[in-house]
Amino acid sequence: MTGATGYVGGRLVPKLLERGHSVRVIVRDHHRLDDVPWRDAVDIVEGDLVDQVAVAHAVRGQDVVYYLVHSMTSSGDFEKIERHVATTIASQARTAGVKRIVYLGGLHPEGPLSRHLGSRKEVGDILLSSGVPTIALQAGVIIGSGSASFEMIRHLTEVLPFMPAPKWVRNFIQPIAIRDVLHYLVASADLPSSINRAFDIGGPDVFRYVQLMNGYAVEAGLKERYIAALPVLSPWLASQWVNLVTPIPRSLAVPIIESLLHDAVMTNHDIDEVIPPPAEGLTGYRTAVRLALARMRKGEVETSWRDAQLVGAPADPLPSDPEWSGHTVYTDERVVQCAADAESLWRVVESVGGANGWYSLPMAWAARGWLDKLVGGVGLRRGRRDPEHLVTGDALDFWRVESMQKGTSLRLRAEMKLPGRAWLEFRVERAPDGASTLHQRAIFFPHGLGGRLYWLAVMPFHGIVFEGMANAMAKKAEGMGATRVA
Repeated sequence: MTGATGYVGGRLVPKLLERGHSVRVIVRDHHRLDDVPWRDAVDIVEGDLVDQVAVAHAVRGQDVVYYLVHSMTSSGDFEKIERHVATTIASQARTAGVKRIVYLGGLHPEGPLSRHLGSRKEVGDILLSSGVPTIALQAGVIIGSGSASFEMIRHLTEVLPFMPAPKWVRNFIQPIAIRDVLHYLVASADLPSSINRAFDIGGPDVFRYVQLMNGYAVEAGLKERYIAALPVLSPWLASQWVNLVTPIPRSLAVPIIESLLHDAVMTNHDIDEVIPPPAEGLTGYRTAVRLALARMRKGEVETSWRDAQLVGAPADPLPSDPEWSGHTVYTDERVVQCAADAESLWRVVESVGGANGWYSLPMAWAARGWLDKLVGGVGLRRGRRDPEHLVTGDALDFWRVESMQKGTSLRLRAEMKLPGRAWLEFRVERAPDGASTLHQRAIFFPHGLGGRLYWLAVMPFHGIVFEGMANAMAKKAEGMGATRVA
C-alpha cells in the first residue's frame, strides 16, 4: 500500500485487514503511523517512492500493490516526479512477481486535459503497460468527511450566500461517496489476472457543480445560494479566492480547480461487469453529504485531506538540543504552575487550536492566519480533525503534530510560511501535591538575515501571546478541575 497516511489509504487499510488480508505499507516517516489504531496489524517499510531500493523491499513477496499517491502541487516539474515514481513501482512490481496493481486515478473526458489530470492519466497508462495486471479506477469528486473536494464545497457554500464563480460551475460532475470508492478498491484485490484496463467509477447522480453546492446547502439546513457564472475568473484567480475563503491552501486549490475545468462524468459503466455495486446500492450525493456531516458533528472524521504532507511544507523533525550547537536558534520558554491535576491540564493542551482557539489574543492569531493565507500558506482555518484528541501527523491549523506522548508532551511543527523553521512544544509535569506544571517552548531556526529580522519583529508580541497562552491554558485546566469537583 502506498499512500497509507493519506485520505483514501488511511481508510482502506482497515478495510483490507477486515477482509483477512495481510498488509504492508511504505511511508517516508514511520512515526506518522504511531497513533493509528491499525499500526501493529501491518508491516511497515520506511522509505521514499523515488528510491528503487526502498520500493523493491516494499513490494517483495506481495500479491497486490495499491497505488494511491499523486502530487498536489502546481510548482516545478511534478509530472516528471509522478512519471518516475510510477515507472519505479511498475518495474519493481514486475520484477517481484506482483499479481495485480490497483490504481486510483481521476475521471476525465477525452482530449486535452489539465496538467494534473494529464499526469494522473499518464501514471495510469504507465501502470497498465507495466506487464503486471492493473486496474485503474477513475473517480471524480469524492464526497466524505475530510475529503478536500467536500471541504471546498462545504466552506464555499457556508461562507458565501452569493458567489460570483468561474464558468466551470456549469460543468457536469458525477460525485462518488468515499464508502463506494473503498468498495471498489477492496474488491479490486481479488480480480482475475485477465483484467488489465481502466474503469470509470461514480455515484448514481450527475449534477452541475453549482447543484453540488446547493445540494450541500439543503442538507446543512442553509438557504440555496445564488451563484453567478462569470467567464472572467481564470483558474488562477479562482484558486486565490478558494484559498482566502476556505481552509484549502492555494497549492491544493489549484489542482482541484483545474480538474473542474472539464466535465467529469462516467463514459461507460463497464465496472459493473467486473465489480458489482454494493448490495445496498451506490450512495446518492445528498446521502453522502448527510453521512459526512453526521460524522463531522460527532467528531468521527477518520482521515482528512489535512493528513497529507503539503509539498513545500517543512518536514524535518526538530533536532535534539545538543545538535543546536553552532546554529542560530531562538527560543521563548514559559513555565506556569497549575493548581489542577496533570490529567486536566493535558486535556487542555491536547484540545488546543481549531475551534477551541489558542487561548490568547484571538485577533492576533487570526491576523497571523490571514497573513499566511495571503502568501499562499495553509492559514488557521485548516482547523483540526478531532476537537479533543490528536494523533501524530495530525494537521492543527498552521501546525502539524510532529510527536506526542499522551498525557505528557506535545510537539507541533510549523507549516505556515516562514523565513525559517519553527516548533511549539508543550510538556505537562505532575507535581507531588497533585497539582501540575506546564512547560511551553517556542523554537525558531532562522534562514538568513530575513529569518533573524522576522524574529526580532515578532519578539515583542511573544511576551504577550505566548505568556498569555500558557497562563490561560493553566486557568482553563483549573476551571475544569473545579467543575469536576462540584
